[in-house]
Amino acid sequence: MGADFGYRGERLGLPREGPGSVAPLGRRFGAVFIDWAACMLIAYGLIARGDQQSAGNWALGVFLVLSLLTVGTVGSTPGKRIMGLRVVAEDGGRLGTVRVVLRTVLLLLVIPALVWDRDSRGLHDRLAHAVQVRI
Repeated sequence: MGADFGYRGERLGLPREGPGSVAPLGRRFGAVFIDWAACMLIAYGLIARGDQQSAGNWALGVFLVLSLLTVGTVGSTPGKRIMGLRVVAEDGGRLGTVRVVLRTVLLLLVIPALVWDRDSRGLHDRLAHAVQVRI
């Protein structure tokens, strides 16, 4: 029934499963949850000084800095590292600075991250020519 599009990541030359395969959605959502919780704690405790209303806004800035620094240097945020994921370029190498900035800004806009292709990559990853893979 229907067309066979192959497995997630096949078009990118990635393995079906195991290290280097496309990261499952559950792990990716878990990683974002961990990162967002950490950013909220940092914003609430260190920047907003207990003001819950401003902590959410500050958390976006903390998330931006966290993503730029960690994805740009080691390829994964703390949440991604805990969940066993990393962000790589489509060719398997590191993302350049411009692509990390583009990916992070689009991720903060949320909507691009909710538009997926058949490889389960969000629009933010697709435009940055990135893919999230298992470690």
